[in-house]
Amino acid sequence: MPKDFSRTSRLGEQIKREVAQMIQFEMKNPKLGMVTLNQVKVAKDLGYADIYFTVMGAKGETDAEIRANTSKILNEAAGYLRSELARILTTRVTPQLRFHYDETLERGHHLTGLIKQARDADDARHPGEADNADDGDDRQD
Repeated sequence: MPKDFSRTSRLGEQIKREVAQMIQFEMKNPKLGMVTLNQVKVAKDLGYADIYFTVMGAKGETDAEIRANTSKILNEAAGYLRSELARILTTRVTPQLRFHYDETLERGHHLTGLIKQARDADDARHPGEADNADDGDDRQD
C-alpha cells in the first residue's frame, strides 16, 4: 500500500510554510505585492521545487504587469531564499526554487463564465424548461 504523504509532499509543505514566512517578513522589496503561495511541487530527486503563487498588487498596474514584476522579483530572490531555506531544512540537498504564477483561479473563473453562458443560452432556447432543469432528473413520467 503506497504512503498517503510521500517525502516530496511533506518537504513541499515545509518549503511552502518557510518560504511564505521569508517572503512576508524578510523580503523588503516595495514592488512586491501581497503574495500567496498556493502549491509547491518538489521533484523526486529534490533537484528543484516549483512554487506556484498568486498576488494582489498595487493600484495603477495591470494584472499582467503585477504578475510579471512579482515573478521576476521572486525568481531573482530564489538564490537568497534557497540559502535561507538550506539553514532551516534538515535535508542533504536543498532544491532550486522556481516561481510560477498560478493561473488556476483565472481558469476557474473563465470556465464558470462559459458554463453560465451555455446555461443562459439553453434557457433562452427552452424558456419553459428552465425551472425543471436544476433538479437533475431528466426522466419523463
